[in-house]
Amino acid sequence: MKITYQDVRKNEAVRTYIQKADESLIALGYTEHSFAHVTKVAETAANILLTLGYSEREAELARIAGFLHDIGNVINRVDHAQSGAVMAFRILDNMGSDPEDTATIITAIGNHDESTAFPVNPIAAALILADKTDVRYTRVRNIDPSSFDIHDKVNYSVKEADLSIVKGEHITLTIKIDTTMCVVMDYFEIFLGRMKLCRRAAEKLGLEFRLNINGQQLI
Repeated sequence: MKITYQDVRKNEAVRTYIQKADESLIALGYTEHSFAHVTKVAETAANILLTLGYSEREAELARIAGFLHDIGNVINRVDHAQSGAVMAFRILDNMGSDPEDTATIITAIGNHDESTAFPVNPIAAALILADKTDVRYTRVRNIDPSSFDIHDKVNYSVKEADLSIVKGEHITLTIKIDTTMCVVMDYFEIFLGRMKLCRRAAEKLGLEFRLNINGQQLI
């Protein structure tokens, strides 16, 4: 059975796991990982593949993987990619998903976290790029700037972010940072590993990854 993105979005168990996972991350002091984040990741991952000429079905699988990718946080932040992949397998299997589709989705989910991630297929590569480039001030939930940690400072400083693709050439993350909140080096201090991973993911899709901050190309 070909499960759709809308099937997954409407699934009450999925929505509960996403909500409860985000509640755990709130308690741990993380930025927003709820429906805004997973929806953005889902749509961005699909758009990447469609722009590059992949099929509608592959884009749909990327949407599903993007929406489900963080459910493992309901168990623990540590190894959440692997636990999330196992959870996604159970959910999709119970929904009657085609085994090949399920395998592709859980492979992408299981390979999206920085410590163990690798762009093993195009869906995984698109998921990595979509997830790691979602940096924006609206993800910060701490309302007291005086108590911001470096993650809060960097995310809050990003006033604009755009991911653009030139097919066959490059994918570029263009961001505008309020340097009164943080300096560019702060961004690299916490996101350098993610940017390296984006480079590998872009290469999997036949692209060069570029990063432009405040009008200056840095990668």
